[in-house]
Amino acid sequence: MRQPLRSVFFSLFILVCSGAISRLDAQSNSGSISGTVADPTGAVIPGAVVSIQNPVSAYTRSATTDGAGHFRFSNLPFNPYHLTATRDGFAGFVGDVDVSSIVPVTSNIQLKVGAASNTVTVEGGEDLIENDSTVHTDVDRGLFDKLPLESASSSLSSLVTLASPGVAADSNGLFHGLGDHASNSFSIDGQPITDQQSKVFSNQLPSNAVQSLEVIDGAPPAEYGGKTSLVINVTTRSGQGLTKPVGNITTSYGTFGSTTGSVDLGYGGQNWGNFIELDGLSTGRFLDPPEFQVFHDKGNEQNVFDRVDYQLSPSNSIHANVNYSRSWFQTPNAYDNLNVSNVVSGGSGDSPIFGPVGDTDQRSKIGTYDIAPTFTHILNKNAVLNLGGYVRRDGYNYYGSSNPLADLGPIQNAAISQQRSLLNAGVHGEVTIQKGVNSIKAGAVYQHTFLREHDNLGLVNATFNSPCVDADGNPQPGFSDPAQCAAAGLVSNDASLGGSFDLNLLPYDFTRGGTYYNYFGHADIKELALYIQDQIKAGNWVFNLGIRGDLYNGLTVTRQPEPRLGASYSIKQTNTVLRVSYARTLETPFNENLVLSSSGCDNHVLAPLLACTPGVSGTLQPGFRNEFHAGLQQAFGKNVVISGDYIWKYTHNAFDFSILGNTPIFFPIDWHNSKIPGYVIKADVPNYHHFSAFVVMSSVAASFFPPQSAGAGATVGQTGLPFRIDHDEKFNETTHVQYQIPGRRGPWIGFNWRYDSGLVAGATPCYNVTGANTGCGGTSTTLNGQPAIDLSGLTADQEYEAGFVCNGVKATPTTPLPTPCLASQFTSTLISIPAPGTEDDDKNPPRVAPRSLFDASIGDDNLFNGDKRKWSLRLTAINVTNKTALYNFLSTFSGTHYVTPRAMTAEIGFHF
Repeated sequence: MRQPLRSVFFSLFILVCSGAISRLDAQSNSGSISGTVADPTGAVIPGAVVSIQNPVSAYTRSATTDGAGHFRFSNLPFNPYHLTATRDGFAGFVGDVDVSSIVPVTSNIQLKVGAASNTVTVEGGEDLIENDSTVHTDVDRGLFDKLPLESASSSLSSLVTLASPGVAADSNGLFHGLGDHASNSFSIDGQPITDQQSKVFSNQLPSNAVQSLEVIDGAPPAEYGGKTSLVINVTTRSGQGLTKPVGNITTSYGTFGSTTGSVDLGYGGQNWGNFIELDGLSTGRFLDPPEFQVFHDKGNEQNVFDRVDYQLSPSNSIHANVNYSRSWFQTPNAYDNLNVSNVVSGGSGDSPIFGPVGDTDQRSKIGTYDIAPTFTHILNKNAVLNLGGYVRRDGYNYYGSSNPLADLGPIQNAAISQQRSLLNAGVHGEVTIQKGVNSIKAGAVYQHTFLREHDNLGLVNATFNSPCVDADGNPQPGFSDPAQCAAAGLVSNDASLGGSFDLNLLPYDFTRGGTYYNYFGHADIKELALYIQDQIKAGNWVFNLGIRGDLYNGLTVTRQPEPRLGASYSIKQTNTVLRVSYARTLETPFNENLVLSSSGCDNHVLAPLLACTPGVSGTLQPGFRNEFHAGLQQAFGKNVVISGDYIWKYTHNAFDFSILGNTPIFFPIDWHNSKIPGYVIKADVPNYHHFSAFVVMSSVAASFFPPQSAGAGATVGQTGLPFRIDHDEKFNETTHVQYQIPGRRGPWIGFNWRYDSGLVAGATPCYNVTGANTGCGGTSTTLNGQPAIDLSGLTADQEYEAGFVCNGVKATPTTPLPTPCLASQFTSTLISIPAPGTEDDDKNPPRVAPRSLFDASIGDDNLFNGDKRKWSLRLTAINVTNKTALYNFLSTFSGTHYVTPRAMTAEIGFHF
C-alpha cells in the first residue's frame, strides 16, 4: 500500500479508536425527539401512539410508548413536525415541534381524559410554512418511492432534477444547479462530497439507502463550502428502533432489457440498529446516446450500503456508513462510429491504404467505496459535540477500442485510455449549542484529496498532423517528413515554413506506425475550513449570521473569508414568510482530470491534442462568488403552499468543462467571470382528499465572459464577448400529481410533466454577418448572392442527429444536406435556430428545441391485503409519448445526447 493510503487509514484508525475510548455519541446531521406521555395526574401512559408528520415533505413516523410511557424518534431530518398522541380513553394531543439541529428535542405530552381521536391532521397554513431565510426543498422517500424516475443508475440525480427548482436537466444523470456546471455538494449524514456525482464520474449513493433529502437552493449556510449552487443534504435509512426486522425485496424488468434487483433489511433495538441495502442493474441503455436508436450502450451497476448505529449510553453512540459501488458501461456509438475506415498500411509512404478497422468499442469501469464513521457526545441538554471521519475513493478506468484506429470519429482525432483515481479523506468536527433564541454551530473540516491520472494518447487521424498539404492547403494522409512532399507534387507543411506539422507528435501517430504517449499526473489537494454560524429567533424574526474561512492548498494556494447572512420575517396573520440572504463563497476547481487540464498545455505532445488556446495560463485558480437571494413563502389555507426566490450570482473565475473527443474524459476549464440571475418557484399540495401534487419551476440566465483564463482548450467564447454557457436554460418546470385511491387495498397513481425550454446549442450552424457577438462566422456564406449556411463542417450523421432540414429535405445518417443551404430554407426539428441575421451568443443563441416529457406510474403496495407481509406491484412508463428530443448538440462538455425513448418497467416487491 502506498504511503498516502497507509497514512490515511492509520489516521482514521486512530480517530475510531479514540472515539470508542471516549465513548462519543453519533447522530450525524439528523436530530431526535423523545419524551414521555402521561395523564393529568402525572402517571405515565404505556401503549400510547405518538406520531410525527411533516406535511410538505410527506415524512411520517409513529411510535408506541413503552412501559415507562417513553417514546423516541431518532434519525430525523431537520424540519418542523406536527406531533400527535392518542390512547383509548383519552382525548388526542396535537402540537408542533421543530428539529433544527442535532441537539435532542424533549417533548413531554399530557393527555386529557376524553373521547379518543386516531387521526393526524394539518391544522392550518402555519403547519405548511417554515420561518427560514434560505429557500430549500424537502423530499421524503414516501414521495420518491412513487415518483417516476428516468434513470435507475443515477436515481438520486433524477430525484433532485424533478423535485427541486432551479435545476436544468442534462445527459447521463448530470444536472446544472442554478446556472452552474455541476457546482453541487452532497452531505451524506454529515459527510461532505463536492466531487461530481453523475454516472460518468462516480457511482452515486443508491436511492434505496436514502430516507430523505433537503435541497438548498438559497444562499448556503456557513457550514457548506466548495460547490454550493445546490447543497443536497441526505439522511440515510437506519435500523435503530426497529425491534422487528423490516425489509424489502424487489425486482423489475423493462425496455432495453433493463433488469434490476434490490434487497434491504433494517433491524435493531432502542440502543442499536443496522440497515443494509444491496442492489444491481443491467441495461441496454446505460448512458444517453447520440442517436435516438440505442446501440452499443450496455452497462451494469452493483451497490452495497450498510449503516450501523449503536447507542453506548444515554449520551453517547456511534454511527458508521459503508458503501461500495461498481459500474461498467460502454460509450454509446453514433452511426459515424460504425465500420470505421482508417489507414491499414503504408501510412508513412505516399500511398497509404485505407480499409475497415471495425466499430468503435470504448468502455468504462468505475469502482467507488466510502467509509464514514461518526461520533457524537451530548455535552448537556443544550450542547452536542460531533466528530467524524471519512475515506472515499473513485477509481475510473477508460478503455479505448482494441484496435486504436477504430477510435477515429468526426470529433475524435486521438485514441485514448485512462486509469484515474480520486481518493478523498477527511475529518470534521462541530459543536452545536441550542439555548434560548440562539442556535449556534461552530466547526472545522479538513480534507486531503489525492489525484492520480494515467493517460495514454495516440493520433488516429491521418490528416491531423500531416507533413504535406495540397495546393489549396488541405492536409494529405501519408508521408512522415515534409521533405517527401515536393516529389509527390505537394507542399511542405513544415512549421518552420509557416505550416502546422508538429514533429513531436510523429512518434505517437498510429496512422504512421506510432504508439501511445504515456502521461502521468498527480496532485495532493489540501483543504481546511473553519466556520461559525448562529440562528437567532426574535419574535417573528429569524436571523442567520455566519462566517466561513477556507484555506485551499492545491495546485495553487488561496485563502478566503466568506460571510453568510440571512433574515426572514413571519407574518402569522397571513401565513407569510419574507426572506433575504447573502453569501460569499470560495469556488474550488473540479478535481476530475484537474492535473491534465492544468499542466497539459505546457506539454509539447498534449498541447495540440487538447486544443490549447495560446496565451491561456494552465493552472486553474479557485474563484469566488457573491450571491443574493430575496423571496417569500406563502400558505393558502391548509392545502397549498408556494415558495419562490429571486437569485443573482456573480462569480470571478467561473468553471466549466471541456472534453477529449467522443470519450467520457472531461477536464475543467476556467473563464474570467460569470453572471447568473434567475428565479425559482415551488408549489405544494400536501394532501387533499388523497390527492397530492407539487410544481417546481425556474428560469436561469447564465452569461459567461471571456477570456478563458485557465485550463485546456475550449471551442466557445472565441469572439471575446459574453456568451450563454451550454447549461443556460430560459425556463423549466416539473409538475407531479399523485392520487391514492381510498381503501385498504386501493392502488395509487403518479404522473409527471417535465418541460424544458432547451439548453444552449452553440455549435449549431447559423447565419449572421452583422452582429459583433455572433458565433455564425464559420458557417455564414452566400448562395447566388443570398444568405446561406455552410454545412461542410458536419457529417451527414451529425446533421441527422440535429434534425436539420434544407428546403424540406431531411438529412439521413448517410446522406448529408446540400451545402451551402439558403438560410431561409434551413430549419431543424430538434433545435431552435435563430432567424438569419439575429443570432447573438449572449442575447439570442441557438438552443435545443423545447420539449415536454410525460411519465406515469401506477402501483399497489398491498396486493393481497397482507398485514405483516405484503406484496407490491408497480408499472412505470418514462416518456409516455415517445417524444424524440435532445439534451444537447455537440456540447463543449459532453457532445450530443438524446433523451430516453419510451421505456416501460414492471416491478414486483415483497415487504415484511
